[in-house]
Amino acid sequence: MINPVDNLVKKFVAVNGVQLCYFETGEQFRVNGTILLIHATGFHARCWDRTIQLLSGRHVVAIDMRGHGRSDKVGPFTWDVFGVDVAEFVSILDLDNVVAAGHSFGGHSVCQAVATVEDRFQRALLIDPVILAPENYARPDTHRHVRLNDEDEHPVARRRNHFYSVQAMYDNYHGKGSFASWREDVLWDYCRFGCLVDDEGVTLACPPKVEAAIYQGSSGCDIYTLIGDIKIPVTILRAELSDRTPGVMDFSGSPTWPLLASRFEQGTDVYLPHLTHFIPMQEPEVIAQYLLAAD
Repeated sequence: MINPVDNLVKKFVAVNGVQLCYFETGEQFRVNGTILLIHATGFHARCWDRTIQLLSGRHVVAIDMRGHGRSDKVGPFTWDVFGVDVAEFVSILDLDNVVAAGHSFGGHSVCQAVATVEDRFQRALLIDPVILAPENYARPDTHRHVRLNDEDEHPVARRRNHFYSVQAMYDNYHGKGSFASWREDVLWDYCRFGCLVDDEGVTLACPPKVEAAIYQGSSGCDIYTLIGDIKIPVTILRAELSDRTPGVMDFSGSPTWPLLASRFEQGTDVYLPHLTHFIPMQEPEVIAQYLLAAD
């Protein structure tokens, strides 16, 4: 069994009509600014544990986004709402000099929050964000290619939701599909903190139907109307480009538009073709390196 990260304190706060759970460490260093971590769709705050281990001496906050982890499973789950959640979270906790990292859809949420309350942010790290080429947002059916039937059901809605134990959950994922590239300690964190215990075993803390709703709610939020106004430095880490087959649930390839960095006033593109979309799960030290770059 992998040891959990020490000194992470679980807390709750009311934000935008829901209770959000978050994990905090290093509060005594808050005067020097905050590192804010926003996870990907279907994940949770504790997926950052191995990165947080490398951020000693810093105030770090990782959020369970709505529908995930220990946060309320209350919609709507459209991506504009997640951006409001993050912006209000930062304001309610009165966080300043924030270095924000967002993975996948978390990167999209970070962009929205920065555009809303930019004076609270120092810089942003977008880790393979789900931000497509601009022309995609002109088409309302942008994401229909990943749906399987005429009822617009996303494939993740059919994910297995129940396991007899955390170990069974881990064994089910280990070495398979998108999880094959993950470090074992990160996968263990994902499993033990990403499930809820019931009388018959464990269920996913982000229900498959909620995860599917989040994917389906992505196409209506054109982030490019906000990106051009962001002035702080933004670094984008990109993995190997996506080569998805329609109907196949494999998210290993990068969904990020390769020219995205050029749309930010101070954008920097970092291409990491040896990694998959799950950069934080493969090399947490890379994430820590870029989070601490200014130090």
